[in-house]
Amino acid sequence: MLAVLLLPGALRAFLPALIGRSALAMGGLALLLAVQDSTGSYTQAGFATAVFGIANVVAAPWRARAVDRFGQRTALTTMASGQAAGFVALALIADAEGTAAVWFLVLSAVVGLTAPPLGAAMRMIWASLTTAGDQRTKAFSIDAVCEELLFVGGPVIITAVIVAGSPGVGLWVTAAAVLLGTAAMTSSASSGALRGTGGGGTRGDRPLRRPGFARVLVVLLGVGGVLGVAEIAAPAVAAQHDAVPASGWLLAALAGGSALGGVLYGQLKLKSGIAKRLFVLCVGMGLAAVFVSQLDTLVLFGAGLALLGLCLAPSLITGYLIADTIVPEAGRTEASTWINTSVNLGASLASAAAGVVIDDSGAWLALLLMGMIALALASAVPFTGLRGIELSAVPAPDRCENG
Repeated sequence: MLAVLLLPGALRAFLPALIGRSALAMGGLALLLAVQDSTGSYTQAGFATAVFGIANVVAAPWRARAVDRFGQRTALTTMASGQAAGFVALALIADAEGTAAVWFLVLSAVVGLTAPPLGAAMRMIWASLTTAGDQRTKAFSIDAVCEELLFVGGPVIITAVIVAGSPGVGLWVTAAAVLLGTAAMTSSASSGALRGTGGGGTRGDRPLRRPGFARVLVVLLGVGGVLGVAEIAAPAVAAQHDAVPASGWLLAALAGGSALGGVLYGQLKLKSGIAKRLFVLCVGMGLAAVFVSQLDTLVLFGAGLALLGLCLAPSLITGYLIADTIVPEAGRTEASTWINTSVNLGASLASAAAGVVIDDSGAWLALLLMGMIALALASAVPFTGLRGIELSAVPAPDRCENG
């Protein structure tokens, strides 16, 4: 799987892209701690973090559409500059006295709205460097695994920075990561070659207008839902066993299982159709949630979360492959972003509902219900549509030659 990193131009774009993407893994926590430190209120910090997250999700399709239209170098650099400026402004007002709380909300919205879709953009670079099939699956797999590791390590890194300096320093570091990482990525030849449509795309290129794509997003809502419930259930189960410090280990088991699943998925030479793979993975995730809901001991619960995680990254990778297959090139950054948006939306909605269920009946019921919902949503997989597209797809040379 690591062989894809040796493709001409791959590491030159991938390594700085990881640096830029680390800003998203660090930014939420840095923002939360900076606002809390400045205002002395977790309520204000929670509002700011919520505004950041909502703005990021709401604007995601439009940002991706801008990348498809204007090209990576122009669009991503503009967005990264805006987000870095927002983080710097937050750092400055966090260190000032008497700042009105509304400014934290305004600037939180700015950093959310301008977050560059570096993950989706990097997957477009992978698509330009690889051939369809096993090679592209390996590339998407290593990308997904590294992203999982970023969200494990990012909060740890930014916490260390804040402890050594201050919450404001954490925001400065986050700003530097997104600006420098994006600039280095977009200055690569492989990124620069993706110049965009210049407005030449058609409404038919829009992912949501492609037959079957909306149904794929419905299926992935279930995947996100299971993830969201698991992230709430883990600390709840740890508290139930009077082992609150174990929460981190339980979540690490989930992330570790996901990373391992991504590695295995990239190594396997799968012959089944992409629709069947999506169905099996989403059913597997639903069944795993039902299974985990019946585990009583903390050790078994952690092992169950690792099992659940095995299906997480492969489900996302399959979604990315479907986006690459079902949507014309002019809309693929937006399509890849929709995959993430669907999973994130499912996680957000499920997290909110899970809290109510857990308080009333316990984590086991939340996991059981969400597992059953995920199983039901898996039935939306568009088998016929995806099979027809796969059969009509003919492997072609790389779309961009980057030497």
